[in-house]
Amino acid sequence: MSTEDQYIDKDKLHTFMKAVFVGLGYPEEQAKVSADVLIESDLRGIRSHGVQRLKYYYVRVKSGQHLVADFEIIKDKEATAVIDGKHGNGHYISYQAMELAIDKAKKYGIGMVVVRNSTHYGIAGYYPLMAIKEGCLGITGTNARPAVAPTFGGEPMYGTNPLTFGFPTDEDFPFVLDCATSIIQRGKVEIAARDNTPLPDGVVIDRETGQSRTDAAQLLKDFVENKAALLALGGAGEELSGHKGYGYATVVEILSAALQGGVFLKELSGLDKDGNKVHFKVGHFFIAIDPEFFMGLDNFKSIAGGICRGLRNSDKVPDAIRIYTAGEKEFDAEKEVKEKGVPLSRSIQEDLVSMRDELGLKEYTFSFE
Repeated sequence: MSTEDQYIDKDKLHTFMKAVFVGLGYPEEQAKVSADVLIESDLRGIRSHGVQRLKYYYVRVKSGQHLVADFEIIKDKEATAVIDGKHGNGHYISYQAMELAIDKAKKYGIGMVVVRNSTHYGIAGYYPLMAIKEGCLGITGTNARPAVAPTFGGEPMYGTNPLTFGFPTDEDFPFVLDCATSIIQRGKVEIAARDNTPLPDGVVIDRETGQSRTDAAQLLKDFVENKAALLALGGAGEELSGHKGYGYATVVEILSAALQGGVFLKELSGLDKDGNKVHFKVGHFFIAIDPEFFMGLDNFKSIAGGICRGLRNSDKVPDAIRIYTAGEKEFDAEKEVKEKGVPLSRSIQEDLVSMRDELGLKEYTFSFE
């Protein structure tokens, strides 16, 4: 964390982000959901997808690549549905899709809803958390603009394609595995560029040389020209099983395009053949499972919690302080953020002020000004 970081109360930040989305033309409910998704990321300590992404959405809405959500359910069966997002607000479309999947799970034990022609849906973990709050298991994934190279390739062909699971437990926090199928995502590169720090070796590959790159600021420019690509979980080649991360990413790509009749791979670049900006046409999938249709919610939570406790209580290697299970660090981060506020780097502070001034939101003032 930079010495220039300033903290802002989470509720004040949420209210401001909602006002920005309203100022961009989103209806009140859609603006609230978008602000909810961003603040959830900050609460969980995932800085790459929180307020630091507000300017990203701001620019896309201004350019017409993200529209107000006016989605359509084009196919609806007992336990399944297909939604056409019509290039609208991905947060709100996805919120509605997961709600529909949960409703179906409560009736039939499982619900799956797929979406085409959507836009970036933010932190993937937000949607399984919705299911958990209703006593269900939640699963989601999404494709995205090309950023990652296939194993033995150098060209960015598919997105960071998160495959995300959320399970209720009998502990104070659920099990939530929310991660990309690449080693890092673009948001991590953006943070490194903001903080003027190098990336770790072995997470980005140069398309021409096949060598690792660590120069974050330049990489953000080279990504636009497809001169570099992120690497799949496991890294380059097969020595450390990079093909496994690549394989899981392909699963997400297929489930985000094939069931809904959507587009895929390089068609998701957001540019036409002449380099003009067009809609991204992103696809998502959402699955909710009600454990009451199996051996019951309490039984599921007890066993899931027992598995997590067993892992955390196992023998540690020398010098290790603690073993974690997925969702635990985020639970700890949330307590800290609620107490101290959301940290804002200097460049994010500047972004908030510029968006406020451009939208004429004069009633909002910040302590760091």
